[in-house]
Amino acid sequence: MDFRLLGRVGAATGAEELQLGPVKRRSVLAALLLKANSAVPVEQLIAALWDDAPPTHARTVVQGHVSRLRALLASAGAGEHGVGLMTQGPSYVFEVPETLLDTCRFERLARRGRLRQRPADAVAALGEALALWHGPALDGTAPSAPLRAAAQTLEEARLDVVESLAVAHERLGDRAGAVAVLQAEAAAHPLCESLAEALILALYRAGLRSDALDRYHRVRCLLADELGVGPGPGLRGAYETALRGGPMGAGGGGPVNLLPAPGTGPAPVPDTRYEADARYEADALLLAPAGRPPAPAGPAPRLLPRGVRGFLGRGTELAALDRITGAGDGAVALVTGPAGVGKTALALQWAHHRQARYPGGTLFADLRGFGGVPVEPAETVREFLIALGVPARDLPDSSAAAAALYRELTARRALLVVLDNARGTDQVRSLLPSGTGSAVLVTSRIRLSGLIVEELARPVPLDVLGPVPATELLAAAVGEERVAAEPEAADRLARLCDGLPLALRITAAQLAARPHWRLADLAAELADEQRRLALLSLDEAEESGVAAALRITVQGLPPEAVRLFALLGVVPGPDLERYAAAALLGRDPAVAAEALDRLAGAHLVTEYAPGRYSTHDLVRLYARGLGTDEGALLRLLDGYTATALAASLAAEPGEKPCCTLPREAPADAPVRTFADRPAALRWYAVERENLAAAVTAARAAGHDDRAWRLAVLQWPYVVWSVRDGWAPLLEQALEASRLLDDPDAESRVRALLGWVLTREGQLSEALAQLELAPALAARAHDPSSEAIALVNLAVALDADGITDASLRHVTRAVRLAREAQDVLTELLALQHRTHQLLARGDIAAAERCTAYALALDDHGVTTGLGALRRAALRLSRSEALLALGERDAAESCTRQALAEAASQGFQEGVNRARSQLEALGRPVDLPAAPKGGDRPVRS
Repeated sequence: MDFRLLGRVGAATGAEELQLGPVKRRSVLAALLLKANSAVPVEQLIAALWDDAPPTHARTVVQGHVSRLRALLASAGAGEHGVGLMTQGPSYVFEVPETLLDTCRFERLARRGRLRQRPADAVAALGEALALWHGPALDGTAPSAPLRAAAQTLEEARLDVVESLAVAHERLGDRAGAVAVLQAEAAAHPLCESLAEALILALYRAGLRSDALDRYHRVRCLLADELGVGPGPGLRGAYETALRGGPMGAGGGGPVNLLPAPGTGPAPVPDTRYEADARYEADALLLAPAGRPPAPAGPAPRLLPRGVRGFLGRGTELAALDRITGAGDGAVALVTGPAGVGKTALALQWAHHRQARYPGGTLFADLRGFGGVPVEPAETVREFLIALGVPARDLPDSSAAAAALYRELTARRALLVVLDNARGTDQVRSLLPSGTGSAVLVTSRIRLSGLIVEELARPVPLDVLGPVPATELLAAAVGEERVAAEPEAADRLARLCDGLPLALRITAAQLAARPHWRLADLAAELADEQRRLALLSLDEAEESGVAAALRITVQGLPPEAVRLFALLGVVPGPDLERYAAAALLGRDPAVAAEALDRLAGAHLVTEYAPGRYSTHDLVRLYARGLGTDEGALLRLLDGYTATALAASLAAEPGEKPCCTLPREAPADAPVRTFADRPAALRWYAVERENLAAAVTAARAAGHDDRAWRLAVLQWPYVVWSVRDGWAPLLEQALEASRLLDDPDAESRVRALLGWVLTREGQLSEALAQLELAPALAARAHDPSSEAIALVNLAVALDADGITDASLRHVTRAVRLAREAQDVLTELLALQHRTHQLLARGDIAAAERCTAYALALDDHGVTTGLGALRRAALRLSRSEALLALGERDAAESCTRQALAEAASQGFQEGVNRARSQLEALGRPVDLPAAPKGGDRPVRS
């Protein structure tokens, strides 16, 4: 396990983050961890939760949060790691090994780094200590005085380590490293004199004398403006060292001393603000390169707009941005995601917390790629040049010249550039700074592949919020008490909003505007799909809300992508792939794949697995309202039917098809091909939910001829997973077949449904179906179908013992299959006939029956049910041979059956063969498992 205070307070077990819940629970955990392994009185926890007077029920609230933390720790197996939350009188003790707490590891590494004699070892240990920080200490906790004080203490400890790391870099001879370590921290803490002093000396020793002098004067002015004081002795001493070319320390000489030595020039100028400014200008003139005016000494630009209030979660994405930008070399991070998912909020949250790392300044531009008129790159370049200190009158006339000047000015600056709402790579390319110390953060609803290829941008995909952070966002907006009073309604609201932050914030606004409403009231309103998108709009007269955001995203997509998007509302199942999309469009799969890729690039669909795309509910609702092609659903149903027919033929190549395509279905529709039986069975497994939803949609739309086919065509997979809840689907198919008055369809559905019910042990329900199936098949003039129905009926009848009726049914089934020259169905009938003979003790007849069956020519079928039936027949023959005293022949037959059963993943046959070999007293050598390991096992 791992507990974190150095950044957002959190806990994890392995790779799984524990969902701590609301801010107050996170604050309780932080207060306990700050005094880990010590007793913390309840009063201290109350003080950590409320900065003002606590409510009367504060103790109960704390006890509730402690109870939830205990349950969370127990579910994560905390006890196995030596972690526990104990009650000790009026106090609580959080027992945790120090190795699991980041503050303890930080202190240990910091101490180790300071004690190391070798500079390289010191740099490594101190750098490892700082790497434990992932943001401001105790982030995500209540803003109470005790927690603020603790966070400040931790921050001061971190700054001490930063200064120690800079010293270690200098000892190592890495002066640039020392400067880099100190620059970001000095910018984040501009009034910290010790950091400023260390940075001035580090800049000077690195040969950056003008930068050192500039830093001093900036800090001096800030101290005068903010605190009304002058620099202390240490800071003044660092300035004098840099100004007069004092000693550099070990490892090299300083820059040329351009000023007179002490005592030889004019008396020192009193250190007042305006006189010091004049002195600074003189310094700059002395140190500026010949023939070029000095750079403006104004403050670095900080153009970030205010961040979004109530930002929650997104720890994984924030950490990803840290990793990408931490790599340096002008890193470009690309935050992508659907409309309303919170890309801008994430970018601003990260940028506000990290802009101190970039002393050159922070530039921000909303490129308006989605909504309004997109901003031209040349316009943004001009705004950036002005922010960087170029007077408006000196701006170049041409776009090319302005871009060149922007590259020149950003070459030596460490800038953070945030480019929000980009529509294309062309909008971004000329705005990238040229300096390797800079970083760029781009947000877009579209996957900007050009930026990834050309600029090596690293994508950070942003998806909707999970249930817990979504509920936390609601609580932050409408109040924790209101959410705590209706937890189930809050959870339902989060689900109805699809976890989309924009929808959640609009929902919170609706609740804020209606304080008399319960959360359950709004949830009931949102449950109405006809009104949901209208309710998720701030004002129907404005271009705001979820529907407007989606409409803007769709604009500009290629025509086929727009058409496919409009058809997504037709899709009944949870996802689709290119063949289903091709059926919807009535186009080639390659065209459909390109349209799906465009929609995925715009985050209107999500490619959650290779080649498989899903759609969030709000997106589907919006697509459904766009109007649709009336033939789209029928095309999709026919596409599923044709593919299921191909899958059944691949799964059981020797079996006769159980149906044909509907007469009016297109014969040339593109259909997925299946290389082998495992591939077909995998397709059935992956598409099961979609096929079930298609049956329901077909019934609702009156396409009963498609409904029964889509159900019955899954029979090869039903056989392999018979006890997996198939009855409801087949009952829908039965109703469809009865409405069609189609005896062939009805007989096939009843035969399959009856067999499933038999295997589930529901014999009376099974017989109610199976007793009707043979006559229906006879009416349809299909002897193979009638034979299968008779065998299934006999199996159900024989569950309570062999009957004369079941014997007659099987005898007729054998004759019907033989007359139809349907060898595999005849094998099925003979397999059960042998079972009946053995059960009745007619061993000689059973041996003759198996000999005849195994001699039948099944046209080389070596896989699927044909192979299983042969394995079962061999096992029955082995029983008969053993009963007749032919032990060697019985063993040979059993081993053949074992090999066939194992090759097909027929576990029941494998177990039966092993038992027979043990009964023979023979060793059991199991054959190798089938390659691939993905064939289903018949239970």
